[in-house]
Amino acid sequence: MPPITPKLLFRAAVLGVAVVVIQVAAVSQVLLFGTNADLTPLVVASVGLLCGSLPGALFGFGVGLFVDTALVQTMGLSSLVFVVAGYWAGRLRELRDPQAAVVPMIVGAAATAVTTIGFGLMNFLLGIDAPVSFLLLRQILATIVLNALIALPVFAIVRRWLSPVLPEDPRRRRRRAYTTGGLSPLSRA
Repeated sequence: MPPITPKLLFRAAVLGVAVVVIQVAAVSQVLLFGTNADLTPLVVASVGLLCGSLPGALFGFGVGLFVDTALVQTMGLSSLVFVVAGYWAGRLRELRDPQAAVVPMIVGAAATAVTTIGFGLMNFLLGIDAPVSFLLLRQILATIVLNALIALPVFAIVRRWLSPVLPEDPRRRRRRAYTTGGLSPLSRA
């Protein structure tokens, strides 16, 4: 886990505010395939993949709190589901450190599924009036597919924004040196 520095906190806070404002003001207004894209779980999962479980969970809590405040929803529901998404994306990085190019797409789809299904389930358990029908299930599936399609560019933008404040990972430095023609451990012998 990278240390949580003031620069990382500042960049994460700016990223969280920007993604919620863009989501509420612009992205939620655009219909694609009968549904809206949801950038917030993608960004929370991306921060978890880049920074680890604790920063991912903290970022998810902050983004969820800001979403609930901006949309005047029940406080804490979005925070709870975003904490889960950010934490598990970070745990995936800490335990497995997957390097495949499709990992952000799979993690983004999983984070979207966790947040949309979790948010709906929490609303249902709290007794908040929400229509549960086949149409809702179809919309959840369409959102997951749409978010999976846009997960790669969202991850690239988040990585570009956070990379100046993230420490260099020694494992990646070793791999990069080996793949770019640097000295491989085999050629030193």
